[in-house]
Amino acid sequence: MAFAEPSNSTFTRTAMKAELLDADTELALAYAWRDDRNTDALHRLVTAYMRLAISMAGKYRRYGAPMNDLIQEAGLGLMKAADKFDPDRGVRFSTYAVWWIKASIQDYVMRNWSMVRTGSTSSQKSLFFNMRRVQARLEREALGRGEELDGHQLRQMIATEVGVPLRDVEMMEGRLSGSDYSLNATQSSDDEGREWIETLEDDSAGAAETVADDHDRLALRHWLVGAMSALNDRERLIVRERKLRDDPRTLESLGSELGLSKERVRQLEAAAFTKMRKTLQASGAEAEALLH
Repeated sequence: MAFAEPSNSTFTRTAMKAELLDADTELALAYAWRDDRNTDALHRLVTAYMRLAISMAGKYRRYGAPMNDLIQEAGLGLMKAADKFDPDRGVRFSTYAVWWIKASIQDYVMRNWSMVRTGSTSSQKSLFFNMRRVQARLEREALGRGEELDGHQLRQMIATEVGVPLRDVEMMEGRLSGSDYSLNATQSSDDEGREWIETLEDDSAGAAETVADDHDRLALRHWLVGAMSALNDRERLIVRERKLRDDPRTLESLGSELGLSKERVRQLEAAAFTKMRKTLQASGAEAEALLH
């Protein structure tokens, strides 16, 4: 069943007016979908609990995401829950759906909160959505005891409270403390100012390095062609198929094509390399290194 995108408040009002399912009706619809893939049953089940998805989506508006998008993600989570729900387990669908709705919304918020990936592990997700709340509570409790926590103490207590490594707390604190900035923004208020991207070091190869690389590549190609010319047709085939392909062929495959045993192909390959080595030795140590 396709989930209609909530483009305005009409969708929300409609969802809030949907029927309330009793336990027996909900169970019958869940069985109809699981066992018979009855799309009408699925539609009815999802529509009845869309108000739950909308309510949960509203709790995440403070993260700056558009409400319509949050509702859309909540709806997708609800659909996943309906698809995976097992009515034989004796759990109400709404109880099961809460986890999937929450996971879908949180994944969306973390993907879109920053251009820099904030994290996707369970510990990082727990930190992202609970760090500020836990920090505020710990500070209140310390204040009530007449204590003042320094930054390191507070981060350590947060790590213990949430059950994550201290380094994760330090990383998340840095992510949550700043905003994203465009590299195309100017360094000053002057419109003619230099953009931040202009201060980044160019790590591409310089002209001199490029020329040297091209020269070496041509020399290597010349040495390789000369070494290959010392081989007969069968040896060239073996070397080309075994060493010069992105997906090298096996000894068995070449043996089947040439009507030879695997061991004989190996012997011909070794003999070909011996010939090539002798040719390359005449060109110097750099050329001989091609075979290593």
